[in-house]
Amino acid sequence: MDEEAAIVAVGRAIQLSVAPVFLLSGIGAMLAVMTNRLARVVDRARGVEEQLEGSTAPDREKAERDLAVMSRRAKLINLAITLCTITALFVCAVVATMFLGAFLGFNAAMPVAVLFVGAMATFFVGLLFFLREIFIATASLRIGGPR
Repeated sequence: MDEEAAIVAVGRAIQLSVAPVFLLSGIGAMLAVMTNRLARVVDRARGVEEQLEGSTAPDREKAERDLAVMSRRAKLINLAITLCTITALFVCAVVATMFLGAFLGFNAAMPVAVLFVGAMATFFVGLLFFLREIFIATASLRIGGPR
């Protein structure tokens, strides 16, 4: 491949990789939201665990129920974070595959398509786990009710 063709190929690969890079930004933002929610659940659970020591039987039962809900929420958020991280890895692999295809001169269409579909599938499932966590959090919400 002559120098001019190589420059054109790299320029084309950069153009094609812009969309996946924006996708990575969105995934990063979602990961930030999810990790913040996980941190809040963990902090709240630690507070409830501290209250468990020296609590009466009815308070203990309520605290244990709350801890069970928080444990379930934390597991769901952890799964969502894991899947969204895998999504980011797939998108990175899409970009790398496009560049390798441009540099090495092979048809990268099929590997890129498979990686992209995999990325969208893991992102979809990750968002479903995140949505489930939000539903659980909302169901356990008590506004203005007895504490």
